[in-house]
Amino acid sequence: MKYTAYQKRAETDVFFTPSAGSSHYEGKPEEMIRFTENATCMDPSLWALFVSQFRIGNTDDADGGWRIEYWGKMMRGACFTYAYTQNEVLYQILETTVRDLLTTQDEEGRITTYSREKEFTSWDMWGRKYVLLGLQYFLEICKDDALSDEILRAVCRQADYIMEKIGEEERKKNILYTSNHWEGLNSSSVLEPFVRLYHITNEKKYLDFSSYIIRMGGLRSMNIFEEAYIGKTYPYEYPVTKAYEMISNFEGILEYYRATGEEKYLVMAKNFARLVMDSDITVIGCAGTTHELFDHSRVTQFDPAFDGIMQETCVTVTWMKFCYQLLCLTGDAVYADQIEISMYNAFFGAINVNHNICKGQDFPFDSYSPLLNGVRGRLVGGYKDLIRNRFWWGCCVAIGVAGTGILPMTAAMKTENGIAVNLYFEGTYTQTLANGKTVRLITQTDYPKSGSVKMTLETDSEEPFTIRLRIPAWSKQTSLAVNGEPIKAEAGDYGMIERIWKNGDVIELALDMRVRILYAKEIDPAAKEDAICHFALLRGPVTLARDSALGENLEMPVTVMSTDGYVCATPTNKASFPTEQEYEIEAEEGIFTVVDYASAGQSWNKNLPITVWIKTMP
Repeated sequence: MKYTAYQKRAETDVFFTPSAGSSHYEGKPEEMIRFTENATCMDPSLWALFVSQFRIGNTDDADGGWRIEYWGKMMRGACFTYAYTQNEVLYQILETTVRDLLTTQDEEGRITTYSREKEFTSWDMWGRKYVLLGLQYFLEICKDDALSDEILRAVCRQADYIMEKIGEEERKKNILYTSNHWEGLNSSSVLEPFVRLYHITNEKKYLDFSSYIIRMGGLRSMNIFEEAYIGKTYPYEYPVTKAYEMISNFEGILEYYRATGEEKYLVMAKNFARLVMDSDITVIGCAGTTHELFDHSRVTQFDPAFDGIMQETCVTVTWMKFCYQLLCLTGDAVYADQIEISMYNAFFGAINVNHNICKGQDFPFDSYSPLLNGVRGRLVGGYKDLIRNRFWWGCCVAIGVAGTGILPMTAAMKTENGIAVNLYFEGTYTQTLANGKTVRLITQTDYPKSGSVKMTLETDSEEPFTIRLRIPAWSKQTSLAVNGEPIKAEAGDYGMIERIWKNGDVIELALDMRVRILYAKEIDPAAKEDAICHFALLRGPVTLARDSALGENLEMPVTVMSTDGYVCATPTNKASFPTEQEYEIEAEEGIFTVVDYASAGQSWNKNLPITVWIKTMP
């Protein structure tokens, strides 16, 4: 039997759906996918080390740790990656580790790194969520029917054990008290795999347990789901503001909407996303300028008062995944805009392409992303030893592969009557239409270096369908044409091209790549002087940064001239390190240089800070 997480897909999921394995993209996205595949997924000894934590059975008892999460986090991202690459070596490695993990079940079906005496405390429930998710995602790619049945039995046994111990009955433990962290917010995120299990099995008990989790409200002191439904309180105003875990809970709400079709739950998730975008997403597409917390980052991102770790990679990837689910369910271009900004800035910037060493190891991902005179590689987030004093791993390291894995799923997607192009990568997208005919969309572009995108259609017969092209909200001057004929294109929406397509039809898109200037005072006029005297430069989806490796003094204020919010930028190539984009900006004090955020600070040198928010005069 072939399983899929949406075997029982509700009629609500009608806008965009991914086409796994139907696309090939060249350039940076392909490079990053292969990098993370090789760096994190292709080492059998690493997977064996993750499984060994479960075989021991109490590795997280002593410190209430989260070693329990690594296997499932990595498996989810690895399954995303396999769906794109179809790498058979990768598949065999994943199948082997799944079989290995199944041998760690005890007689009651528990797969955990906590003993019975310590279970359902600290991060146990959070980690069991990832065990369930990892197995569920492997079910989607599993080629062995007998193994699929074995996995499903294991997932159901684990879920049934949880339901036996956790619930509303007096003899059971309240889910909000299965952790002493974050008022149970982390434990409540087990909602997602329980609803997914209902999708797979159609067994109502799993949906009932999901309903119980939602009734509990996510926090002991506030029902965050009902608060989001009202849609007025910003998440940074909640009594608990842990960003990663909170977004994870709303990923579960979207699964619940899929299962029930009740509009209320989609409204909850959309309101939550809107409130986060309005209050906490920064110019690099992440949130949390105080550690890993929602903290009104939109206005604190240029405040020099806090210089600690910020902008956690776990938040970046989870935000991207959440926006991806909303994109699938709503077809709203705003979510693709969000994914793109996060991808080109916070996420690509967190990939350790230079194999820098941190804490004695070559981790493939950095955990935190600086904004104002900071450096990369300051700390490994979620840092735990897997071999005492010899080998460590981290939460952001484990989640990173899901970030690269989700990009091809987002780039071009099926619609009810055609294709939606969300991200502009060089390569080929192949789609089977509703009538069974296959078409190919060949894309030529160096975007986002330029805004020029050319797409050529290949088809064996003339076919009527619609191609949607995302027009980013920042592209105020856009041209779109088919075979030279202009098509309406509005910023923040999709250019809709509905026609009978013929082989060789050409779509040409030109996006507005002028460099935009964003002053801190435009965001928060009431900010104190040392915060308000900053500006950021943005070009298309890319945030530009100053890098002191270029020999410039980042503390020296600069004054630039702008016209209608745009500045003149001259391409240059003088950096001694690799960059995707590099420009000279003329200021009253002289010329200074900016590079794309992902390329800035990649030396991880503590003496060479970078800054997104550029100091200016009052």
